[in-house]
Amino acid sequence: MPPWPAWLSFDALRRRFLRPTELRIDVDPKKGRPSEPLTPVYERMRAMGDRVQDLPALRLHDPDLRARFREADGETYVYIEDVRHQRLVGYTVFNRLIELDRRADRHIRAPHSQYDPAYQRRGLATAVYRWALDCGMCLMSGARQSPGAHALWLRLGRDYATGFVDLREKRLSYLGAEVDDDTLSQLHTRMFMLGEGWTLERFASETRMAMLETA
Repeated sequence: MPPWPAWLSFDALRRRFLRPTELRIDVDPKKGRPSEPLTPVYERMRAMGDRVQDLPALRLHDPDLRARFREADGETYVYIEDVRHQRLVGYTVFNRLIELDRRADRHIRAPHSQYDPAYQRRGLATAVYRWALDCGMCLMSGARQSPGAHALWLRLGRDYATGFVDLREKRLSYLGAEVDDDTLSQLHTRMFMLGEGWTLERFASETRMAMLETA
């Protein structure tokens, strides 16, 4: 847990995130079959042959699963493959946010994940997010999230510092560790999570985030 005092109220955050009306849901997990869009991605990976094998790997607890990542245009792509069954389990992309200015864009990425339902609830996305955070990447939520994504951020919030910002006109304004229901429901309200080595003060300085919270 980061060393600054009382800036993450986890219990309050959990109570707010568990209210369905505040999730700004944009993804219906019951629609579609995530395994289907993963198939063409895996076929392209197999077509790359040795180039895929040369990608750097992440360590996972399951020996049947192999995670590799690549970087392109400032974005990071992590792919998890089931080696035994020769199929793509899923992927996470740490996207750049066009809503940010150039200074904040150096440090913040918005994660998006797609995993086969058969492999969900095994902590794979959590492991990938932790890897990114431990590498010093700072994360920010998109305008909308699925309930699963909220749950993932909630779990990670136990170990990494989080807070809320108002993002508009490419500028960040700090809203605090907690926000009220009306503020949380706004599309320009985003949650952020700080990676290893970051403090709130450094984050504000590096991204030119306005500190509007009153004492």
